[in-house]
Amino acid sequence: MKSLATYSAYLESALQQDQFASEPTNLYDPLRYFLQLGGKRMRPMLSLMACKLAGSPMEKALPVALAVEYFHNFSLIHDDIMDAAPLRRGQATVHEKWNTNIAILSGDVLLVKAYDHLTNYDASNFQRLFKVFNRTAVEVCEGQQMDMDFEQRVEVTESEYLEMIRLKTSVLLGCALQMGGIVGGASTADAERLYAFGEQLGLAFQIQDDILDLYGESAQVGKQVGGDVLANKKTLLSISAKKAASPEQLAKLKSIENTTDPLIKVEQTQKLYTELGARAYCEAKMEFHHHQALNSLEDMELNNSKNELHELANFLFTRSF
Repeated sequence: MKSLATYSAYLESALQQDQFASEPTNLYDPLRYFLQLGGKRMRPMLSLMACKLAGSPMEKALPVALAVEYFHNFSLIHDDIMDAAPLRRGQATVHEKWNTNIAILSGDVLLVKAYDHLTNYDASNFQRLFKVFNRTAVEVCEGQQMDMDFEQRVEVTESEYLEMIRLKTSVLLGCALQMGGIVGGASTADAERLYAFGEQLGLAFQIQDDILDLYGESAQVGKQVGGDVLANKKTLLSISAKKAASPEQLAKLKSIENTTDPLIKVEQTQKLYTELGARAYCEAKMEFHHHQALNSLEDMELNNSKNELHELANFLFTRSF
């Protein structure tokens, strides 16, 4: 999508101009460092696109776009601490480059900055934005807690897993779109349809990510193939495979989980999941949520072109297996 480059350049320029204080350096340098690590900036782009779709210049949505991006990065800094992750986008995480206390405090500042950007709107819009943003912030925390709780459990149901990824990933996409629609002048109904579009798109995207983790090409998806399997992480693939397995196949799955050779473990898991229909099942679920997202987009009464969001939805699903 050529338009993504335009949105990305605009957001990068805005982030560079939105300066942090210089002192204390151990509070603000980590933020400058983390934000320059980049990323797709997909969430703030969605706010700009939604505003434009509602009939207003995308610049009107810049404060909510920055609020969404700062909140997202705040959550990543704290997630990295909880996961004891050494790297983020190939570079040292904040808690590794500085220390945990600095990372916590710097992340907190990003959250405050996110709320500060919402004050750029009038009282009527601010109240609506504040409610959507606060609800989403709580839901993201709930999703993260569910994800951590699942690590301690032997079994997780499909409905529990889908709710976790909805909260942890999808709701922020919906929030970005809904807030962009609100400031752009969309009706309440269309702003809610924008939210539904983002929520369903996020579910489809995360399910696709689960599939790509095991069946994708490392160079194309940008990470090690089979990472979830090697970590014995619960995904929709593993949940659906166990649900379809016979007692003998369950025993085989357990044996594979205990395999120490990473190459053999990934190869055997790929083969057995395919035999059990887990890959096909997840691909069907992904297509279902993708279709639901497009239905929400079609239901909008907005008269402006929906092509950008259509193209984005399709663009996100061009990653190869």
